[in-house]
Amino acid sequence: MEETNQELVANFIEPQPPETPTPNNPPWNSWSAFGVWVVSVISIIVFPLIFVLPYFLTQSVNLTDAAKSTEFLQTDSTAIFLQLLSVIPAHILTLVLAWFVVTKFNTFSFRETLGWQWNGFRVWHTFVLFIFFYAIALGLTLIFGDVENEFEKMLNSSRTAVYLVAFFATFTAPLVEEVIYRGLLYSAFQRKYGIPIAVFLVTLLFTAVHIPQYSSSNTPDYAPILTLLIVSLTLTLIRVRTGNLLPCIVLHTVFNGIQSIFLILQPFLPENIGGTPEQPAAIIIFFT
Repeated sequence: MEETNQELVANFIEPQPPETPTPNNPPWNSWSAFGVWVVSVISIIVFPLIFVLPYFLTQSVNLTDAAKSTEFLQTDSTAIFLQLLSVIPAHILTLVLAWFVVTKFNTFSFRETLGWQWNGFRVWHTFVLFIFFYAIALGLTLIFGDVENEFEKMLNSSRTAVYLVAFFATFTAPLVEEVIYRGLLYSAFQRKYGIPIAVFLVTLLFTAVHIPQYSSSNTPDYAPILTLLIVSLTLTLIRVRTGNLLPCIVLHTVFNGIQSIFLILQPFLPENIGGTPEQPAAIIIFFT
C-alpha cells in the first residue's frame, strides 16, 4: 500500500513526458499558426523595402512622389534585384519561426510532427500532376489571355533576376510555403474546424497572397491566379489524403523546379516552347 502511494506521489510531482504529436494533432493551435502566417506575409512586404531603401536614397528619387517612386521600384533593374534578393532572408526568418512553433522549442521532431512519410504518394505522381497543371495553365491563358503581371516584369528586368528567382523558387519557397500553409495552418485548422473548412481556408489564403504578384495595375492576370487556385487545392487535398507534408513539398518543388529550368534555358528554346528573352511565356507560374 505504501509503495502504491509513493508511486502516486511520484507521478504527481514528476512531470509526465509530453504526448507525441502527429500531423493531425499538432502541438500548436490555430492562433499560433495564423501568427506565423502573418509574420511570413509581413516579412515579404517589409524585407524588400529594407533591402532597397539604401539604394533608393542614393538615386535622388522624390520620396513624396508616390507614382515616380513606385515606377522606379518596378522598372530599375538594381532595385528589382534587391527586392528579389530580400526574399531569401524573409524565407529563412519564416522557417526559423515555424521551426520553433512546430518543435515547441525543440521538444518534438520537426519532420515527424509535420509528417515526413509518402503514405502512398510517389515521385512519378508529381510529374503527372505537373503536366496536368501545365495543360490547365495553357488552357486558361488561351481563354483569358495574358496580362504582363508584376512578376513577369521582374523577370524581364535582367537575367540576374531570372537566376535569383529560379533559385529561391526551387530551393526555399516550396519548403517555407508548404510548412506554413499545408503544415502549420492546415494541421491546426482541420483539428479546430474540420477538414472541409480547413481545405477551403488554406486554399483561399494561399491563392489570395499571390494575387498581387500576378496582377498589373490592379488588373488580375486570371490565368495564373486560377491555376494557383487549382494547384493550391490539389496540394491541400494531397495533404488530406496522405496525412503528411512531404508529398506536398516534393510536388511544389518539382512544379517550381521544372519551370526554373524552362526559365533559365528560355533564350535557347524555340519561341513556341519557351517564349523569348524579352517576353517570358505565360506558363511560368511560380509559388513564391
